[in-house]
Amino acid sequence: MMRSERRGRRPAAAVAGAALCAILAAGCGIRTTSVPVDAGPAPSRVPCEMPAQDATAQPRQSISAEIYLICNSQLVTVDRTVQVQEAKSGSTVAAALLAELRKEPPGPERQAGFSTDVPESLRVSGPRAGDPKGALRLSEQPEDLTAEALAQIVCTYTESEPLVQDGTVMLGGPGKYAPRGYLCTAETKARPKAVPTLGAVRLS
Repeated sequence: MMRSERRGRRPAAAVAGAALCAILAAGCGIRTTSVPVDAGPAPSRVPCEMPAQDATAQPRQSISAEIYLICNSQLVTVDRTVQVQEAKSGSTVAAALLAELRKEPPGPERQAGFSTDVPESLRVSGPRAGDPKGALRLSEQPEDLTAEALAQIVCTYTESEPLVQDGTVMLGGPGKYAPRGYLCTAETKARPKAVPTLGAVRLS
C-alpha cells in the first residue's frame, strides 16, 4: 500500500517541479520559445551629435581639424583628417579645410541633420602683392556668398592657428577690394546669418 502511494507521488512531484521551473524562467526574463522576435528598429541618432571616432594612426602629411557645418540653423563642429603637404603653410591649410567644407557630408552626418552651404566651385589662395601677411583670397567676393557659407568658412579658419591673426581671419575676393577681417563669435555660431565683419584691413 505504501509503495503504490510513493509511485503516485513521484509523477505529481515531477509536474509540480516543471511548473515551478517555468515560473522561474518567466520571472528571470528567459524566453521559452526559440522563435526570433523582432524588437523593431534601433533608436534614431540624436540630431547634431556624431559618434566618437576611433583613435587610429593618422596618415603622414595629415592633420586633425574641426570644420563647421550647419545643423538646426546653427554651426556645429565635426572632426576631419585633412591631407596637407605643409601643415604650417596658411594657404595650404586653408585650401584643405575649404575642400572639406565643399564636400557633401557623408551619410551618417546627413542623417544627423548636418549640411553645408559652401559652394563646390569655391577656391582659396594666399595673399596677393600688397595684401597683409596671412590674408586669403577667395574665388568669390566674401559678401557674395550666403551668410551661412561665409560663417562656416570664417569659424572653420578661426580654429586653425596658421590662419588667425589677433583672433580674426582676413578674407578677400578676386577683385581689387582690400581683404577684411572677420570674427567668429558665439553669436556667429548660434546665428550664422549674421557674420561679424571688422571692416577693411589697411594694406601695407
